[in-house]
This record gives sequence, structure tokens and C-alpha cells, in this order.
Amino acid sequence: MSEPATASNGALLEARDVRKSYVLGKRTLEVLRGVSVAIRRSEFVALRGASGAGKSTLLHLLGGLDSPNAGDIWFGGQNLSSMPQAARSRWRNDKVGFIFQAYHLLPELDALENVCLPARMSRVPAMQAEARGKELLSRVGLAQRLEHKPAELSGGEQQRVAIARALINEPELIIADELTGNLDSKTGDEIMDLLLALRAERHTALVIATDDARIAARAPKVFQLVDGQLA
Repeated sequence: MSEPATASNGALLEARDVRKSYVLGKRTLEVLRGVSVAIRRSEFVALRGASGAGKSTLLHLLGGLDSPNAGDIWFGGQNLSSMPQAARSRWRNDKVGFIFQAYHLLPELDALENVCLPARMSRVPAMQAEARGKELLSRVGLAQRLEHKPAELSGGEQQRVAIARALINEPELIIADELTGNLDSKTGDEIMDLLLALRAERHTALVIATDDARIAARAPKVFQLVDGQLA
């Protein structure tokens, strides 16, 4: 097995000739057809492509939520593709913050409990996790909404909770999949401003998949996926 390119090119995250397909009955659907991409520490990258181009699939692979059929994913010198599932789950919780279009907040938990959940999974002491969660919720403008459950929050407020949750373990990488897709343009702009400010403060790498040209234009680097390949 070859050495990770992270040692020489300074990349935090690298996909190398990644391929992903799914079997649907008698048909094989090729979603990614040999994608290679490198993302440096603190870098902000946008991923564009039509619906079905493979954006979400690539994000899931980069974040360790799924494994490729072929190719490798390297993160900080570790090959995620060969990492046991339990170890990859621990790595994902500690190193990656996820923000999804659908928020994915647990409805039975309040805002603070949702934010603290990844920290508690990493066995951060309860008081420490709660203090960190309160600080983040205050930072995203929700200091007065700590005990509100998702159903009591607007879409923009739920996405702010999701941002705070993504940052609770001080990740090296944030992955965001259409995070403004369920929001009006004004709220979406506010969410992006907030996320980019927090990312800059913490020097966190950010990869965002978006169909919004205005959001993609804010990224110094944009990758275009076409039919499962980078254009």
C-alpha cells in the first residue's frame, strides 16, 4: 500500500481514485467514477453538481459515513478505507462535524442536549460539555433558547443548533450538505456568514455541497462533479 500523500502535500483530507456504486436489483448504479481530491487544513471548499451527480455520496465518503468500493480516503495520515468500523466511528465523532439540510436534531432533546450529544459520546464530562454547549449556543445567538426543543425552533434556529453541535468537539473538518436548502435566502445568508466566521476563528477545514451559485462563489476553491467525476 502506498504512503499517504498527506505527508508530502500538506493535505488534511484526500480522496484517491474513489469509486462508489450501488446494486439496484439487476442494475449497478455507478455514482462516483474515480474521484481524486485533496483538502488542506483550514481550507474552505465548495462542491457543486446537478442532482444525482454524487455530491452527497462523496461527502459521506469524505466524512467516514460510508466506504468506497475502490480507492482510498486519507485523513491526517490515516487510511479511513481500511479502518475498522468502530474506530472509524470514534474518529468521525472526534474529528468531523456534520451539518445537514434536514438538521437531524433529536426531537426529544432540547437545544443544549442536542449540541452536547457528540461531546458526551466522546466521554467529555457532563459539566464540561454543558459549559462548552452553552458557549456555542450563545455564539450562534441562541443563549435564550437552551431549553427549547426542535419543534419550538424556526428552521434557521434549528440550523444554528446544528452548527453548534458540529463544533462541540472542536473538529478539524466540517462537512455541510446543502445546509441552506430549507431556508429562505436572507436566513441562508445569515447562516453562511455565521458558519464562515466560526470556521475562520477555529481554523477548521470546511467542505460544503451546494446547488446555490452565490454560496459556492464564497469559496476560494470550487469542485464541479459531473456524472460522478470531477470536471
